[in-house]
Formats: sequence, structure tokens, C-alpha cells
Amino acid sequence: MLIDLFNRKVVGWSASSRLTRELAMDALQMALDHRRPAPGLMHHSDRGSQYASGDYQKLLAKHKMTCSMSRKGNCYDNAVAESFFRLLKTELWSRVVYGKI
Repeated sequence: MLIDLFNRKVVGWSASSRLTRELAMDALQMALDHRRPAPGLMHHSDRGSQYASGDYQKLLAKHKMTCSMSRKGNCYDNAVAESFFRLLKTELWSRVVYGKI
């Protein structure tokens, strides 16, 4: 999920049962297609392997985006995303009753 820090709007997302670089790249591509950012945009993420992958970094470079990553083990560097997911889990997922498989 990609969040615009200016207005905290979700600008790109993708869902899967596994966290992969393709998943992250799909979310980034959605954000690029919808927002068409100017060169120099700062892209901040945690240090996940999907964001550090060569393909993801090439996509950022292709669109002249500056990559910024959180410090190792510091959740406060990514507080907006952490806060969003906490809210999502509290407000949405905790209220859904899932059937038995």
C-alpha cells in the first residue's frame, strides 16, 4: 500500500497472500498511473526486500523518484503506514466474522 504523506490518501495498493516484489511493484505502478508524479518525488518505505529489490529500485529510478528507507528496526520512521494498518485492523478486520473453512 502506498500512502501520500501530504493528505494521507491511499494512492496505490495491491493484495495477495504473499508479500513479494511483484505485489509492491503493482501498488507502485497503480500510484504512478493515477498520480503521475513529477520527477524528484520522495518515496519512503521500510527496508523490506520487496522495496530493496533491483526491479523495484529500477522502477523508482525510471520515474526519477528518490528512494528513502527507514532505519533498521525503527518503526517510528514509518509511523504513517504503521498507524494506517493499525486503524485498518481495528476498524475493519476486527469486526468481520469469518466462516469456517
